[in-house]
Amino acid sequence: MSAADFILDPRLAADTHPVTSLPLCDILLMDDARYPWLILVPRRAGLVEVGDLGSHEQALLWQEVARAGAALRAVAPFDKLNLGALGNIVRQLHVHVVGRRDGDAAWPGPVWGNGKAEAYEAATRTALINDLRPALTRTE
Repeated sequence: MSAADFILDPRLAADTHPVTSLPLCDILLMDDARYPWLILVPRRAGLVEVGDLGSHEQALLWQEVARAGAALRAVAPFDKLNLGALGNIVRQLHVHVVGRRDGDAAWPGPVWGNGKAEAYEAATRTALINDLRPALTRTE
């Protein structure tokens, strides 16, 4: 299936805010101010696993994940970058890119299922997205 058939899972849409689009993925900001947290979703319908992408698109996915991590680090410094493509609840292929700080709300455990998300205030969210966009779209 192609990008033309792509529809974002409603659960991801409900928990995130659009940031930008890269060649393969839509980049979304998780609406949880406790962590700098991006979600990358390849714009291809029917994907569940990374292996569902062809080898060229797998490489592109990991390049975009690395770009997302670098962008997060540039605008919201952290101690450790966590990556995850679990898909146990939302099966649509997506990759979490989460900046972690020693002593954050879930440290040292995983962020998934830990406590209640704290939504961004609108002005803070807008400022973060505006900072992330140029960091994500900058060409090296």
